[in-house]
Amino acid sequence: MLKKDLSLRNPLSLLGNQTDDIIPAGKCGAILARAGVGKTAMIVQIALHSLLRGKNVLHISLNEPVDKVTLWYREVFNLLADEYNVTRMDQLWESLFPHRFIMTFKVGGFSVPKLQERLSDIVEQQIFVPTMMIIDGLPFDDSAVSQLRELTGLAQKHNIHIWLTVTTHRHEAPGPDGLPVQMTGVSDFFEFIVQLRPEGDQIHIDALKGGPSKDAHTLLLDPSTMLVKDIG
Repeated sequence: MLKKDLSLRNPLSLLGNQTDDIIPAGKCGAILARAGVGKTAMIVQIALHSLLRGKNVLHISLNEPVDKVTLWYREVFNLLADEYNVTRMDQLWESLFPHRFIMTFKVGGFSVPKLQERLSDIVEQQIFVPTMMIIDGLPFDDSAVSQLRELTGLAQKHNIHIWLTVTTHRHEAPGPDGLPVQMTGVSDFFEFIVQLRPEGDQIHIDALKGGPSKDAHTLLLDPSTMLVKDIG
C-alpha cells in the first residue's frame, strides 16, 4: 500500500494515467534540456515512478559508471521519501532492487545491435526482463535516425517502452516544426517529448508532444531538490 500511495502522489502521474505507463509499449519518449538542468534527475523520477508500481526498469548509462547511477537513484528516492514523509524508508528502498537493472556502455562503443545482444542475454537467462528502458546520454548526431529506427524495433520486439535524454544548447533556433533542433527529422519516433526550460529561478516542464494540454497543470522541477512539483 505504501508503494501505491507514494506512486499516486507523484506529480509525474499528471503526465499520464496514474495506473498505466506514460507512454505505451513499443514507443519512445524523450526528456530534453541543456546540460546540467536536470535531465538525469527527471529520468530517474520517471524510473522510480515505474519501480514503485512493480515494473522492471533497465537503465542504460552512456556517461556514468554503475555506482554513480545507483547514487542518483538513492538520492532522488531519499528526497521523494522526505517530501512525502515516508516511513520504513530502507525497507521500501530494498524492495525496489529486484526491479532495476543498470547497464553501462562507453558512448563510442554503443550501438543498438550491441544493446540487443546484451539485452537478449539477460532476458533469455531470466536474469532480468524489463518493461521499461532508459537510455541516458545517447548523442543525437548524424546517426540518430538509424539508431532511433533500430531502438523502435527493439522496443516493439521486447514489448517495452524507452525513454531517452537529449541534450539541447543555449540560444539554438528551433527546427522548422518549432521543436528543438535536435528533434528535426526524428520527432516522429517519439510518442512523448518533454523539455526542461529554465526561467528565472524556476525550471518549467513543458510537454512539447503528447501529454496533457498545456493549461491543464503547471509542472516545475524544483532547482533545490530536483523533484517534480505540481503548482496547479
